[in-house]
Amino acid sequence: MATEPSWDDIFQAQPEEPRARRSEAGRPAPGPVTGVAAAAAAASASRPLPSRRAAREEQDARAATRPPKPPRKRRWGWIVVLVLVLGALGGAGVAAWSLFEPQIREVLGIQLPNDYEGSGNGEEVDVTIVDGDIGGTIAQTLVDLDVTMTYQAFYDLLLEKEAAGEAPNFIPGTYTLQREMSAESALAALLDESNRRTATVQIPEGVVLARELELISAGTGLPLEELQAAAEDPADYGVDNPAGTLEGYLFPATWTFDPGVTPEQVIQQLVDRTVQELDEAGVPEKERHRVLTIASLVQREARLPDDFYKVSRVIQNRLKADMMLQFDSTSHYGADSTSGSVFTTDEERAAKNDYNTYQMTGLPIGPIAAPGATAIDAAMNPVDGSWLYFVAVNLESGETEFTNTIAEHEQAVAKLHAWCRSNPDYCG
Repeated sequence: MATEPSWDDIFQAQPEEPRARRSEAGRPAPGPVTGVAAAAAAASASRPLPSRRAAREEQDARAATRPPKPPRKRRWGWIVVLVLVLGALGGAGVAAWSLFEPQIREVLGIQLPNDYEGSGNGEEVDVTIVDGDIGGTIAQTLVDLDVTMTYQAFYDLLLEKEAAGEAPNFIPGTYTLQREMSAESALAALLDESNRRTATVQIPEGVVLARELELISAGTGLPLEELQAAAEDPADYGVDNPAGTLEGYLFPATWTFDPGVTPEQVIQQLVDRTVQELDEAGVPEKERHRVLTIASLVQREARLPDDFYKVSRVIQNRLKADMMLQFDSTSHYGADSTSGSVFTTDEERAAKNDYNTYQMTGLPIGPIAAPGATAIDAAMNPVDGSWLYFVAVNLESGETEFTNTIAEHEQAVAKLHAWCRSNPDYCG
């Protein structure tokens, strides 16, 4: 009885290559391996089975270094035999294909694919695009992370898009993709903002620096101690504050940060935004600290938008008249009060510090909170008026009365006390 030829005999003219990786999903499990397939499996049992991507890379490397061969006739006889044998073997042929796919492809002249199919294998991976990355840089990043199979698959796709007038605009950031994605699906994922990983921080207007750092820590996961240490020296961020603090210089807004951001980067970004707001409001560079200090007082004392500009006018009128401002907000800040009361105590008003405007004439040494854009604008553009006094008469609605004389002011204060007796929960 004739002996069946071995697979090594069939492929003796072909160099041995690792088989390509086959996805477990979507491929039926082969049946029992017998006959020539069993011989092939036994011969390959001790050889490692690298991925299709690795097989592709090895094939490309061989093609790049292999000297050109003289033209030769295609071995159609072997191809016919191969097709007939695989067809006859059925399930065993499937197993043989799995073991010797690269060799079979070379005999048949079929190149290994250079791109994955589908939208990934379910294994998530973070892809970071930094400012200045070009298409080739991104293509290499995707290959290095095994998101796409080859550099060429993604780069050729970018060239096609550009030729069609659809060149993609990549936004720097960190995106969540999957391994083994097609170039098309990887590109779509990078252009989808919902895949971008960010940390959100909401900083309300009028909060103090200590609270801002707590909110940043909670939103970004950065340790509070590291943020506090980074904020110790305002000069590190170009801030010249005689109080030696960044109070008032971290702009209040809703912020988004990419993963991996440092405390110094966060603080610098918020400081830069404050400087930008001051510039847009027309504040001269030498007046930044003074205007920001006034804006912080306006932010803490006013509730309604129109009142911002009136409070600013009262500040200007009192400074011009060489009067003490006598703001409860500055006394609370100077005493580091956490009572939450709208009223100050005798001790707070009597305290000697650089913020207590009950004990000093002029502005406090620096801002007492983080002012927003409206407060900065009000500090630069107070409305016309002759008011010297103001007091909120309804703490729920923010209604405030502005007056010119001490007698009128005392009548307004009496209204506040009457309202507080009816609404004790608001007055503390």
